[in-house]
Amino acid sequence: MTQVSPLLFAVELAGTGAHPASWRRADSRAEGLFTGRYWVDAAAAVDRAGLDLVFLPDSFALQSGGARGRLEAVGIAARVATATTRLGVIPQAPVTHTEPFHLSKAIASLDYATSGRAGWEVTVSPGAEQARLFGRKAEQTADSLWREAGEAIEVVTRLWDSWEDDAEIRDSGTGRFIDRDKLHYIDFAGDNFSVKGPSITPRPPQGQPLIAVRAAGAHATRTAVRYADLIRITAPDPATAAETRSVLRSAVAAAGRDPRQVRVLLDLEVHLAPTAARAAQEVAELEEWTATAGPAGLRHVGTTDTLRELAEQVQRECAADGIVLRPLALASFLDRLPAPLTTLRDRLGLPRPHNRYATERG
Repeated sequence: MTQVSPLLFAVELAGTGAHPASWRRADSRAEGLFTGRYWVDAAAAVDRAGLDLVFLPDSFALQSGGARGRLEAVGIAARVATATTRLGVIPQAPVTHTEPFHLSKAIASLDYATSGRAGWEVTVSPGAEQARLFGRKAEQTADSLWREAGEAIEVVTRLWDSWEDDAEIRDSGTGRFIDRDKLHYIDFAGDNFSVKGPSITPRPPQGQPLIAVRAAGAHATRTAVRYADLIRITAPDPATAAETRSVLRSAVAAAGRDPRQVRVLLDLEVHLAPTAARAAQEVAELEEWTATAGPAGLRHVGTTDTLRELAEQVQRECAADGIVLRPLALASFLDRLPAPLTTLRDRLGLPRPHNRYATERG
């Protein structure tokens, strides 16, 4: 099947970068990591470059290495909302120790702050260490975590629908701000949550902000197939990604959903420099500072031009509906952020016109 839609391009803003030694680079701006300006500058740069989405990872666990400590992703997303104009803003928010009513309100509020550009990447909190931070329940298995996550998504999305779009009537004559007949109880009762509703926040501008889930493991994949608008995958090469995308689309259809309404995004670690040799040298320096096990999926170390070639291959081979760029060193990437990897014609599905004055050369 030929893919006709242009690729989506996203950037994951993970601290100073995906590589744990990225904070040691002179250009890392690590001193500003816990300031609003750091995140505003990063998101605004991605917005100006014409890319589509930013993902903001989060967790209740400290990073295992590199720069440690986190700001809360939904809070960061709200801060960058006014500094961007077209960019989709998708924070991670863990569900394991967070009430879905709170998450529903937070993401709906973010959708209002961005005028309809918000999403939510669903994640869970595995391990005994994170469970001890809250002290409310014991460590859970992966199956239990993701079944709970599925219920949380169900609650959140029902709460978004608990206000009809025209529930706010603002009738000054009668003093009725809302039409209570257009607010609905969700009456959800599951294994993990019992929520009556309705929400206290009006239906978001998008109706339903986008749900993203990483298909990492069978249990997460099951939840992604059932609920996600955006499914993130890792793969060692485009051919494997294409196979994974095909399997996921079939699973989405089997779950009774339209696979044309779901986008599969391929994670791609990336480091760019003026030349491929320079890029490789800089990655080698990062590894000298902190050795890693290497990439879990596809990694591109090269130039803007070679990145463009890879993106064209991904689209040509139907390997994904989009790419999530995961810069090894964020500040360095933002300084070399490529111009939009797709033009307006690309986005509209229109071919680049032939130059009428160009001489045909055999």
